[in-house]
Amino acid sequence: MASASSTNRFDVILGQEERKRSGSRCHAGHRSFDNALLDQTSGSPVSPNWPIILAVGDGQNPCWSVASCATCVYYRAAGQVNLGMNATPVTTVSNGSTLLGSPHIFSQSVEAFLKEELKDWGASLRAHHLALQGEQPAPAQIRAWANCFKVLQEVLAAFCVSNPTALSWTAVFEYELPRERGRRPDVLLLTNDRILVLEFKDHAQPTAIEEAAHVDQVAAYARDLAHYQAASHGRRVVPILVYTKWANPIEHRGEVLVTGPNYLGNILLTEAGEGGTPLDHAAWLAADYAPLPSLVAAARRLFNREPLPAIHRAQSAGIPETVAELLQIAREAHEKGEHHLAFVTGIPGAGKTLVGLQFVYSNAIEEGEAAREAVFLSGNGPLVGVLQHVLQSKVFVQGVHDFLKQYGGTKHGTPTEHVWVYDEAQRAWDAEQVKDKRNHATSEPEDFLQLGSKMDGWAMLVGLIGEGQEIHIGEEAGLAQWNEALGKVDVPWVVHAPAKIETVFTNAARIETSKRLDLTVSLRSHLAEDLQTWVRQLLLGDIETARSLLPAITAQGFDIYLTRDLKAAKAYARTRYEGADDKRYGLITSSKANNLREIGLDTWNNGVRHHNAGKWFNNEPSHADSCCQCTTLATEFVCQGLELDLPVVCWGNDFTWNGTAWQTRPTRARAGHRTPERPEELRLNSYRVLLSRGRDAMILYVPEQPALDETFQLLASLGLTGL
Repeated sequence: MASASSTNRFDVILGQEERKRSGSRCHAGHRSFDNALLDQTSGSPVSPNWPIILAVGDGQNPCWSVASCATCVYYRAAGQVNLGMNATPVTTVSNGSTLLGSPHIFSQSVEAFLKEELKDWGASLRAHHLALQGEQPAPAQIRAWANCFKVLQEVLAAFCVSNPTALSWTAVFEYELPRERGRRPDVLLLTNDRILVLEFKDHAQPTAIEEAAHVDQVAAYARDLAHYQAASHGRRVVPILVYTKWANPIEHRGEVLVTGPNYLGNILLTEAGEGGTPLDHAAWLAADYAPLPSLVAAARRLFNREPLPAIHRAQSAGIPETVAELLQIAREAHEKGEHHLAFVTGIPGAGKTLVGLQFVYSNAIEEGEAAREAVFLSGNGPLVGVLQHVLQSKVFVQGVHDFLKQYGGTKHGTPTEHVWVYDEAQRAWDAEQVKDKRNHATSEPEDFLQLGSKMDGWAMLVGLIGEGQEIHIGEEAGLAQWNEALGKVDVPWVVHAPAKIETVFTNAARIETSKRLDLTVSLRSHLAEDLQTWVRQLLLGDIETARSLLPAITAQGFDIYLTRDLKAAKAYARTRYEGADDKRYGLITSSKANNLREIGLDTWNNGVRHHNAGKWFNNEPSHADSCCQCTTLATEFVCQGLELDLPVVCWGNDFTWNGTAWQTRPTRARAGHRTPERPEELRLNSYRVLLSRGRDAMILYVPEQPALDETFQLLASLGLTGL
């Protein structure tokens, strides 16, 4: 169904000329005059400061009123939809020019688009942009729209002569992906049974870096629509990159079709989609779009008591079931007055921290009529700082070491919370590290279990377990010390864990296993399910397996680039995410990579300090402290547990390939500090952290240094795309 219709309402785009038209009123007597809305009876402005972008009348006359009109629906500059008391949202149109129902949609039937004049169409699109962004579009944007209009109208006009059914297609312009501020495909064409995603660029001969960024940009649009837009599931979504000044024939860049105006019609003919299951265009435009939020975005939504979107990817990975399992364990502990210890395991990026945050902030944890508060604890100082920075609160998320400093050891007080979530619990300090830092020789696991034994009535501790992420001295003991602690406390603890680690806990009073407590699918890298396996095999030195996995990772929509040119890496990132204010990219590296000093990027002078991590991750791309400036580096200690849409991994001389295996550079302990028990394992885990931070893509930057030549050659032999 290519276009929708409505017989009950009069729908109209309110352009500048129509705003000035007097005498147009609804049954309530409201009429419009310029940007001020006048009450017909009194003649006084109803709301002079809200420029009305679009309005719907009562079926007799158009109305540009505000909430005092009971039957009107209207948009204002912020893109918000306001309804009168008796109005209902409109999702269909009668004139074929615009479909309503969501403030991020500006669409037309192809037939209506072909009748448009550039001046009128441009005015309407500028009004749409103002509604979404709250500001006028830049001159360069207006010029780009004009070029897009001319090319698309000319191509569609010629195409529809021999393919008249295309007149019923729907063209959607500047479709802003909901919840992804700034990401807007130029044009979506809803055909008979599929979605074409067109991105227009005014280039005749783009550079290799520009073309790579443009290709990946439109590919990401298509990928996200296919998987996060409900009505696109199971539909063919085709990414098309159109260079408006290109004369070359059609070229294929993976799944992306690259073309110029002369050959765009050929693509439309191929992708017309005749014979498939018809696409309901109105239903598509009204369908939900639920992208996978970043950890920071998810925390912000939870803290503001906004429900997280029902993310298909998270649901299929078992996140809701894991949270539900933990809630049931909490209820059992409370009702029976018991002590329960639950472990949630998962690969990097599987959503363990998201599970912990969602569980802690759930309103389902109650004790009688009083809320049973829970607290999220982490030994990852930068993660705590980033979350506290975005939440503007130190209550929701706290540092585990500060928590135990207040309540652990010989301290007599107990916290008000009965439920504690310990992020990266396998990294808990051993007794020697606690002795060095807090002057009592009790491991953190024993501290927690002793504290739980002192709690009034009951307690629950959730340990989130990351696999292969011990990167600090004193963390090497891992899960075994939790079992040791269970053997040292007098109060029995019931342990809940995935079956794969149940044999560790021989000292548990009782152990219950559940597959719901094991997260095996990475959410961080969207759909690149093989990425974590690729990282693991690469670091194990299994080069053949890593090489064989790469095509699948690329096909799943995760791009991995290799370069020795840092300027090229920065240019690619900036081009790909131009105008995408919510996207984050930046430089990350190993804390032991002292070779970067030679290029002015040593971690001592240019490294992000823990207390600045919040600004680095959260600030707008244009801010001097933002990661997107690419002037400072985050080490594994700063970025662990966090994520970037595109990390640029700056390879260090502390982990290099010698022709047959990985080797680590010997490190000496600083004066007054412990010597690592297994330094090679800490280095390998550091690179595991660095290589698993990306959501959309990753660039591996290997500096032009002789000591890194064999490493670069190895990575190039995997088939990584060069920049």
